[in-house]
Order: sequence, then structure tokens, then C-alpha cells
Amino acid sequence: MTTHARAATLMLCSTMFFALMAVAIRLASETLHTFEIAFFRNFFGVIAALPLLVHHGPGLLKTTRLKQYFVRCVIGILSMFCGFWAIGNLPLAQAVSLSYSTPLFVTIAAVWFLHEQVRARRWAAVVLGFIGVLIIVRPGTAGFTTGSLVALSAAVLSGIVSIQIKQLSATEPADRIVLWTTMLWVPMSLGPALFVWEWPQGITWLWVAAAGTLGTLGHMLWTRALKLGDVSALTPISFMQLPVVALLGYWLFAEAVDRWTVVGAVVIFAANAYIAHREAQLARREASASPSAAAKPGE
Repeated sequence: MTTHARAATLMLCSTMFFALMAVAIRLASETLHTFEIAFFRNFFGVIAALPLLVHHGPGLLKTTRLKQYFVRCVIGILSMFCGFWAIGNLPLAQAVSLSYSTPLFVTIAAVWFLHEQVRARRWAAVVLGFIGVLIIVRPGTAGFTTGSLVALSAAVLSGIVSIQIKQLSATEPADRIVLWTTMLWVPMSLGPALFVWEWPQGITWLWVAAAGTLGTLGHMLWTRALKLGDVSALTPISFMQLPVVALLGYWLFAEAVDRWTVVGAVVIFAANAYIAHREAQLARREASASPSAAAKPGE
């Protein structure tokens, strides 16, 4: 299996774990506040990540980039709060569809933070993607809700986090990123949770434990995928999450998928698919133009 194929497979598996995590969060949100769900997701996430520490030893935690981890985790926890609230209060398909705008913000953030060159056609795709967002949100109509803005806020912050993960991956192994992230998220999410604290009851324990385990497994695979492949090329694969959550939303919560959500999601997907296509083209051109790819004398 090629490196690109491995990265795509890891991202696809990560997407399925995140889809199931979204369902667990939705079930837990019926009785728990968003802040508590985030804390338990992180608490059980740390438990799920402990085998990494056992496998690699304490040396895995050794890093010179703790400041970058802290900044990444602050932005990540804010994105988590917004995303979890959206999952608990919006139709699942709508919440996930709006999260698909993350690759659009990744492209913008890549220009700002990584100084990537983005040409006119990719900017046109970004504009098309935002048209898809407007189709879902429909500002100025009866279908518009402030909750959709919360979901978009999660997407913006998640896009910034994706760039930060890519920057950390230049020097940090994937398992270190996962472990430090989950460890820092626990105290960061505990403070807000204490203000609304209620102990989970009955089967809710299963939902929060599942959210934590699935989230950490998804994060592990996501981090590895980003280390192997390009951010803009891999993130559109997350669109596979929509049919999964739409079916589960219909089955578990009797949620019908709004036609505007479907149309908007298709437009966003088309925009991100083009961005991924352009990324792949540019990567091939750069590879063919590199000295190592040039023909040797006599060949």
C-alpha cells in the first residue's frame, strides 16, 4: 500500500470513529451538559491513550514544544465545546454538514500560517464552499438559527487546529501529539464542567465512555493520517461521515434530513473535492520537478 493510500485509509477509519462518537455525544446530551460531556470524553480518552505511554515509555512525553501544545489544546477545547453543543442541539446531519466547512478554513489558515500559495481556482473553490455553507445556514430566513453559527465556530477553530497538528507533526511523533493533547484537555475541560456538574446516571456512563474511547481512537488515526498526507487532500474524506450520521439520526432520533442541508453539503463537498484534486496535482508536479525525480545521465 502506498503512503497516500495508507493516509486515506487511516483518515477514513478515523472518520467512522468520529461519526460513532457524534452519536454517543448526542445520546449523552439528553441528560448531561456539553461541558460535562467534553470532560468525560477527555477523561476516558486519556485512559484509552495510556497504552501509548506503556508501549513507548515515559520518554514519549519528552518535548521542547509544550507551549505549542498548550496553544493547540486551548483552541481545540473551544472547538470541542462548540462542536459538542452543535451535535447535542442541532439535527445530526446539519451539525456534521457544517463541520465539513473545516477544509475551507484549513485552506485559508494554510495561507496564513504555512504561507502556502493558493491560486485563483482554489480560491474559487473556497468561495463555492462558502456558498454551500450559506445554503445550509440560510441567514435571513426562518430556517436560520444561532446554533448554526456555533457549529461554524467549531469548524473555524478545527481548521486552525489542523494546521497546528501539521506543524507539530514536523518534529513530534503522532503518539506524543495524541497523548499530550488528551492529557492537557482533561484539566482544561474540568473547570467549566464543575460549574454544571451532575453525575451521569445509568447508560449515560456508556455513552460518555464510548465518546472518549472513540474520540481518542479517531484522533490517533487522524493524527497519523495528517503526518503521512496533505491536510487539504485528506480532509474531504471526512464527508463519509454524513451518510453514517444521517442514517443513525433517522434511526435513533427520527431526524429527517433537510433538503437544504443535503444541497449545501453537496456544494461544500464539490468545493473540497476540487481543492483536494488541485493539491494532488501540485504535489505530483513538485515531485516530478525535484532533483531526485530527474533522470540520471545515461538513463
